Amino acid sequence: MSEAAKPTVLFVCVHNAGRSQMAAAWLAHLAGDRVDVRSAGSAPADAVNPVAVTAMAEVGIDISAKTPKVLSVEAVRTSDVVITMGCGDTCPVFPGKRYLDWKLEDPAGQNLDAVRPIRDEIGQRVQVLLDELLPRA
Repeated sequence: MSEAAKPTVLFVCVHNAGRSQMAAAWLAHLAGDRVDVRSAGSAPADAVNPVAVTAMAEVGIDISAKTPKVLSVEAVRTSDVVITMGCGDTCPVFPGKRYLDWKLEDPAGQNLDAVRPIRDEIGQRVQVLLDELLPRA
């Protein structure tokens, strides 16, 4: 990653319907156009988890129009940081990339009260990541 280039962050989970969507939305919300944000899943669902949509709406972030995307080798190859959330060995690994594995509870099948703490933990982790990627002057 060059000094002038924006960092690119890829969030990956199995279905790209909950955790990775929330993480990507948090980073886009907090970083604005200073970071290129992507998300994908190793086995994408048909739609984003509606409970995740509701949980994010509570903090003023709209992910209702997002759609799960399939993970591609190219997406990993062209990202600076790859953050996995339970996709296991299905994520391709390339030398020179920064990989983080965030152990987070899966919001699939959970109610809103169970998804809120997952949303909040993701938001906190994304803020720490952003502070590492773009140190405040």
